[in-house]
Amino acid sequence: MSTSSTAPAPNRLRHRAEIPFYVFMVVLNLAVVAGIVRAAVVLPFVPAALQGTAWANAIRGALFGLLLLVPALVVVRETQRASTRGTAVQLSPEQYPELYGVAEEYAARLGLRRRPDIFLANGNGSLNAFAAQATGHDYVVLSNELFTNLYRGNRDGLRFILGHELGHIRLHHVALWYQLSVAYSERIPLLGQALSRLREYSCDRHGAHLAPHGATGLVLLASGRHTEHDVDVPALVRQGRALRGFWVGLAQLPRSHPYTVRRLERLFGLGLLRPVPELVTPAPPGHGLAAHDGSPA
Repeated sequence: MSTSSTAPAPNRLRHRAEIPFYVFMVVLNLAVVAGIVRAAVVLPFVPAALQGTAWANAIRGALFGLLLLVPALVVVRETQRASTRGTAVQLSPEQYPELYGVAEEYAARLGLRRRPDIFLANGNGSLNAFAAQATGHDYVVLSNELFTNLYRGNRDGLRFILGHELGHIRLHHVALWYQLSVAYSERIPLLGQALSRLREYSCDRHGAHLAPHGATGLVLLASGRHTEHDVDVPALVRQGRALRGFWVGLAQLPRSHPYTVRRLERLFGLGLLRPVPELVTPAPPGHGLAAHDGSPA
């Protein structure tokens, strides 16, 4: 792949509902903050009999939490990076140079203003990866279980996961200002999960743009270890297309990530993911992969 090619503008790869829903969440977050401040201003003027009630104590606690929100977030972000640096393996030109080079290339193609650090961490059995940020640093952490399964068996799947996490950085999902802008509204049940699912769809598109043959990065999450090469990807896409109905939507509401088969179906439908040629099997009549933006997240 050539580093001379550039990714489309962020809104070309971002899910079309993400920004409108994010704006709604910011407005709601501001309303919550305004409510806390207003209640705290009024509190000294309420009757003495109410000063020691649970309601009054809750207002004081909320105001105290609001005042500590920024320093608390900074501490969490800085200590998380310090812990990662102390317990994980950082990729470099000497440490897994191939993947390090891919990360360098992807950062350039996405136009990231600084190259993220990539770490390989002990996931304690989990298939997980995440992007994060601290002052002056962006970084991605890959669990060793996820890394091992894909690095030795399918490099494109690993590249998809890496591109997905870099998408979080490119779209500022890990920025301090972003976290502050939805710090309260994101904790409202169902609303925070809905925003998270939209972010995942947006970042899936980044992963697929950078690694269009990386379907096994998602297949692994659906089928588990050691079976990602045995799964019929077109059949899994058809399974995702059939995943509709009231109970399906209801079951997804509390989830922070969309259903994996639906994520695959969306990417194939948009033409961003393509099966590895040797994994392709003929689709039954009437089951073409027509492009669409999908149903609500």
